[in-house]
Amino acid sequence: MTEEHKDIEMNMLRTRAKKAEDITDDMWLLVAQEHRDLVTEYLDVSTHLSPKTKVQYESGLRHFFWWVHSVLNDKPVNKISKRDFMRYMSYLSNRGLSSSALGFKKSAVSAFNIFIEDIISEDDPDNYGMYKNFTKGMQPIPKNQVYSKEAITYDEYKMIIETLLDDKNYLGVAWVAVAFNTGARRAEIVQFKTETTKQEILEGQNYIMSSTIMGKGRAGGKPIEYMINAEALKYMKLWIEKRGYDHEYVFTTHYKGDDKMSNSWANSFCTDVLSDIIGRRINPHIFKASAITFLLSNDVPMNLVSKYVAHHNDVSTTQNFYDLRDFEEEKGQIFGVIANKE
Repeated sequence: MTEEHKDIEMNMLRTRAKKAEDITDDMWLLVAQEHRDLVTEYLDVSTHLSPKTKVQYESGLRHFFWWVHSVLNDKPVNKISKRDFMRYMSYLSNRGLSSSALGFKKSAVSAFNIFIEDIISEDDPDNYGMYKNFTKGMQPIPKNQVYSKEAITYDEYKMIIETLLDDKNYLGVAWVAVAFNTGARRAEIVQFKTETTKQEILEGQNYIMSSTIMGKGRAGGKPIEYMINAEALKYMKLWIEKRGYDHEYVFTTHYKGDDKMSNSWANSFCTDVLSDIIGRRINPHIFKASAITFLLSNDVPMNLVSKYVAHHNDVSTTQNFYDLRDFEEEKGQIFGVIANKE
């Protein structure tokens, strides 16, 4: 870190895992042919998976079967036991993976197992007729975190906006304003269309609606329309005015023929720019929780925030995972009755 950078509070709760090694094509060719063929067939028929999820599942399965190759000497799939898989999960845990990363690795192998049970067992009963899903019945993965989840406050948000404006970083300003005010995720922000910004806020309203965004979910995701307030709209328009070229989408980097922004851009932006501004480590995922927490802190009802900002089907998801209020004042009242009696 250079001297002009601020000291950044890393707010680490545990040591972050090293990035898992990529299983190269040459390494993959060393894995048993049976395993490679089954993985290829599973991915080919998994049309329900989004392209992004399919890539992640392929990576997860390559890692698993590389471990089977390296540790279990390419044990046949129908011989892999629950105990073997527990060893694999322990191996991943011991190298520091978060609970969410462990859960995703497990999901990839579990989905593959279901494919073997439902499809392959019928076509090859001699080898797979008695196949057992070795991921079933395992204990839930204990939740852990790499970083403490601390919401970006409104004062921090304003400081970020002012700093980026001073830097003439208009793309960054627009991204932060949208992320903090709409609650849209990193992969959803890049879908905001330029035509949206041509709308005017109607009298009696304080927002416009985005075009349809494909959010998280199976089979391509869940269609969502985000509410865009005047603040976010202002900075989106400013970026479009300053960028100097036309494009269907608002968030473009222009590095490769004005391409739509990649997810890695937001990761680097938070790590290399925003963390320096507010003095602690942040990532793109904290913005959704920050948007929700800010609205709840200003007395917007939980059910409205959950439905129209978080776009959660169940209000408990908003409450349990995205409400980062500390409730210090409320907690201070818990024993107040006893104190008053003394």
